[in-house]
Amino acid sequence: QVQLVESGGGLVQPGGSLRLSCAASGFPFSMLAMRWYRQVPGKEREWVARIGSTGVDTNYAYSVKGRFTISRDNAKNTVDLQMNSLKIEDTAVYYCNVWTSGRDHWGQGTQVTVSS
Repeated sequence: QVQLVESGGGLVQPGGSLRLSCAASGFPFSMLAMRWYRQVPGKEREWVARIGSTGVDTNYAYSVKGRFTISRDNAKNTVDLQMNSLKIEDTAVYYCNVWTSGRDHWGQGTQVTVSS
């Protein structure tokens, strides 16, 4: 079955950096695009970034463009999100996502808190 396990969240001061990682299994990882989303309590889940199957094409939400970088390692079945210049408004639970077998699959999420 599809498994997505996020890690790397934590508490960081404004302007700081964090690197999230998602370990994937149970599907043909190297053939599928991967995405990161985030969610704040009481709000809808928000798309953050996408990376194509080969890692060449990437897309970002306007709110994170220029600060976040998505990357993947198809040999290790991992997708990372490097987050720099973090802002208080980046505080959220971050989720790894893949669309396969006709539906979205999600990890359990990892909490990122940006606070002074």
